[in-house]
Amino acid sequence: MTADLIATAPASGSLPLWLLTETGVERWLATQAPATVQWVRAHQFSGERHRVLVLPGADGRTDAALAGLGNLSSPDELCLWHAAPLAERLPARAWRVATPLAEPAATQFALGWLTGAYRFTRYRSPSPAAHSMLEAPAGADLAYARAAAGAMARGRDLVNMPANDMGPAELAQAARDLAQHYGAKLTVTEGEALATGFPMIHAVGRGSARAPRLIDLAWGDPGAPRVTLVGKGVCFDSGGLDIKAPAGMLLMKKDMGGAACVLALADLLMTMRAPVCLRVLIPAVENFLGGAAYRPGDVLRSRKGLTVEIGNTDAEGRLVLADALAEADAGGPDLLIDLATLTGAARTALGPELPAAYSNDTELLEELRRHADGEHDPLWPMPLWNGYDEDLASKIADLNNVSTHAFAGSIIAALFLRRFVTASPRWIHIDLYAWNAKERPGRPVGAEVQCIRALYRFIRARCG
Repeated sequence: MTADLIATAPASGSLPLWLLTETGVERWLATQAPATVQWVRAHQFSGERHRVLVLPGADGRTDAALAGLGNLSSPDELCLWHAAPLAERLPARAWRVATPLAEPAATQFALGWLTGAYRFTRYRSPSPAAHSMLEAPAGADLAYARAAAGAMARGRDLVNMPANDMGPAELAQAARDLAQHYGAKLTVTEGEALATGFPMIHAVGRGSARAPRLIDLAWGDPGAPRVTLVGKGVCFDSGGLDIKAPAGMLLMKKDMGGAACVLALADLLMTMRAPVCLRVLIPAVENFLGGAAYRPGDVLRSRKGLTVEIGNTDAEGRLVLADALAEADAGGPDLLIDLATLTGAARTALGPELPAAYSNDTELLEELRRHADGEHDPLWPMPLWNGYDEDLASKIADLNNVSTHAFAGSIIAALFLRRFVTASPRWIHIDLYAWNAKERPGRPVGAEVQCIRALYRFIRARCG
């Protein structure tokens, strides 16, 4: 993805691009010359979503193009994914949107145009790629579109990186690069230095030759509303001594997807100069097997002081998040948000495209959902059902890290995290997938950055 795919000034020789819904095709044809009508009918274009039809001029050269929006009632209902395939499917020319769009739709179109150009090419031989140029649609918030597309691309890159090139040290370096770019303060606590203050992060990460870290980034006006983001940074999850089956490990490079999404959100907030006092906490570990690995049946003392019996070493994400959340909670933020690729149960319940969201404030959660719907960045509210809290009981410690049954796994994990958030009245936990399992325009198989656009709008609405 490159920002130069959109021109801020009118592009010389730009061609008109008409955005047509299925119900709008006939109305548009009624205004066109007979030759155009004949061409469109001959190619059976009916406004199908993602269908592109190039219109020739009298000399046979490309003169214009049509892009289908599917069954929308109006072009103003389009989202970024309607525009995602166009930069590659249209001839490599300069284009301008000929269909009038309301400002939100124009912004979505610009964002989709940029997002659709994303490819992860780090490990491929260079190959020439021709992309079309777009004249910025009238009314589009181009600064936001560029910032959001850039943040999403950088977050996707982090998740797509294989674990041999994206361990705790490399994740800390990504945060350091971000901090240096925006003049933020970065503190990294590493290895044995975690043993006293962050014992569960240390315990999970000590089985790997790659030392665990707690990444702590701070930026913004200390007098502004305090927003703290926590992201699960498990750079590879073997399951530990409760080792996963081979098939279960294939995608475990993405188990730091929560951290990638948090860094992408921080990137977007800082690029847009959001009036917040931002703090980002990322426990970065590799859950591995080794002589120092923690064991099923161990009892760990957390930063909060609560003791945790280990029922399963493959439920490590909640352990490292718990220590980071305890630190975040102690800072008294106005808003505390954590993102994590935490449970397969959330995917079983909602699938890969719909992150599960929990909060200790139901009105807050509904507010976030409204912004998610507006940004076409979906999530689904889930209950912190108190009746399941007792299922975390342990006979020898304050709580277990898993329940004794397989039911309600995502809720159980959220309830575990809630034990470590006691001072923050506005806390949101998001259990996401961070991966596209199927190929779609703008969403190639591979990493996905979820919820950052929704959270950005939500944070700006609350904090200015």
